[in-house]
Amino acid sequence: MTADLARLIADQFGPNPPKTIGVAVSGGSDSMAMLHLLSQFAKRNGIKLFVATVNHGLRTEAADEAAMVAAVCGGLGLDHQTLDWEGWDRSGNLQDEARKARYGLLALWGRGVGADCIALGHTKDDQAESFLMRVGRRAGVDGLAAMPRRFQREGMEWVRPLLQARRAELRNYLTAQNFTWVDDPSNNDDRFDRVRTRKALAILSDLGIDADAIGDVSLNLFAAKDALNHQMLALARRIVTLRAGAVTIDESELADQHPELRRRLVVHALKWVNGAYYAPRSSAVASVFDALEQGPSATLQGCELRRKGKTLWIFRELNAVATIKAEVGEVWDDRWVFTPPSDEIAQTGHLTIQALGDQGLSQCTDWRALDIPRGALLSTPAVWNGTHLIAAPLAGWPQNWQARLNRGEDTFFAAHITH
Repeated sequence: MTADLARLIADQFGPNPPKTIGVAVSGGSDSMAMLHLLSQFAKRNGIKLFVATVNHGLRTEAADEAAMVAAVCGGLGLDHQTLDWEGWDRSGNLQDEARKARYGLLALWGRGVGADCIALGHTKDDQAESFLMRVGRRAGVDGLAAMPRRFQREGMEWVRPLLQARRAELRNYLTAQNFTWVDDPSNNDDRFDRVRTRKALAILSDLGIDADAIGDVSLNLFAAKDALNHQMLALARRIVTLRAGAVTIDESELADQHPELRRRLVVHALKWVNGAYYAPRSSAVASVFDALEQGPSATLQGCELRRKGKTLWIFRELNAVATIKAEVGEVWDDRWVFTPPSDEIAQTGHLTIQALGDQGLSQCTDWRALDIPRGALLSTPAVWNGTHLIAAPLAGWPQNWQARLNRGEDTFFAAHITH
């Protein structure tokens, strides 16, 4: 058993393993098994490991569990840090908010320790539970496809080295090695969907619908998803042009495509423009298509979709970025980086990057010659000194400033954004 689990780790990271790996460990059996397996792999391959535990502050036992992980890491000679989640306003879905906070805290920590990637302890059981939960939400191919073994989020690469392992295997490994772990009491709390799903899965297994069977189905769906994305990207290379951070699509060509390819391309464009982790629901996209049948524009996920002539433009909605500010050199709206004409000019006054807006666009007298929708230009970033416009490179008034996309245009066409 140990050899099989060790092979999963080696298959994930070999033959050229990263120099530094961050490990997210909650103290549960899955992540504790991953910690021990990765510790052994790291010693054999000269890899630096850093370990972090997120304390969501929702249970009194959480601090003790983090301390237990820290003690185990101390015995293994590994650096450990507890990351506290603070400032939740009690709005939104608890588990969704906790998950978003967890990724954000871990990504920030990972960058701080110089991790090339962060390992997560998801297993085949997690895959099966997520599958059934998404069936209940009427998910399509993407929602039911297997979790990716590698993905990008929050500017960090994440890996799931034990995605093909069963939870029971990991617990047997820990027991055989006399390694400890903790059981989160919320794992038996029927108020949570995942707990009820786990219990339902135990019943379904009598019919052959177990984690292994669901894992095979989800892999089949992952292959179907990959094929659809391949077709979508081939279509994008033919009918999409990128301008000023906006996506333009030949509407007549788009109309000739299968509805699923149309939906997939628009969703891909939305996620490239707004950087959202999750795609909008299919019903929301369908509503947008219906709205565009009746009028020239619609909004979704902080983006505006607008028809201009025979072209469909997808760009950032002004309301979504109107209050965002960044210093020169920082990333604005997680997309744009500005380069001044010289260091001396950049230090003149207190310059900030903000949306161009009506006030700024009125000073760009030649913007109409760009043949870009007014709304698209309003939401582009510009350089400001208080209320004084310094430069607007994307609206035809650069003043020797340059604006570049943090996620380059090549990322739109090279590969589908994997989440």
